[in-house]
Amino acid sequence: MPTQPVDLCRRLTNGVYVVGVAHEGAHDAFTAAWITQVSFDPLLIALSINPGHASYPLLVASRAFTVSILAAHQMEMARHFGTLSGRDVDKLAGQPWTPTAAHIPFLSNAVGYLECQVIEEHAAGDHRLVLATVTGGDLLFPGAGVLGYRDTGNLDGSADLYPPSF
Repeated sequence: MPTQPVDLCRRLTNGVYVVGVAHEGAHDAFTAAWITQVSFDPLLIALSINPGHASYPLLVASRAFTVSILAAHQMEMARHFGTLSGRDVDKLAGQPWTPTAAHIPFLSNAVGYLECQVIEEHAAGDHRLVLATVTGGDLLFPGAGVLGYRDTGNLDGSADLYPPSF
């Protein structure tokens, strides 16, 4: 049987992150794995986001977000932010978070976080690709290992989203 797209793509090396967004007093956060650095100078990252998610309008309105880098032992945090909808529940309630100066939430028990300002976005299939400048951040737990996407199994249910063949 030939190799399936899901078998190969799940082996791409991606971390697991919680992206925080806020606008006019509303806030939300979601689990993301499709984040990558794309430039050293200026320091730029790219984020892939589903425009159907409750967080997307907040990101668009504020043009800012944070990226909390999850530790290897924070699988339940990834599950919490990745399987609940911000339309149904305040996902940050009861979670250890801190607002940035711009009021964007980051997880205070994450390995570290980045503060990002959106430069532009583009259509990317069923997602939007957001290009952002990293404007700040901090390494909170320098010795901690990070959670990898391949370590989450099918936590996000994405195995069913891949095409069955190339």
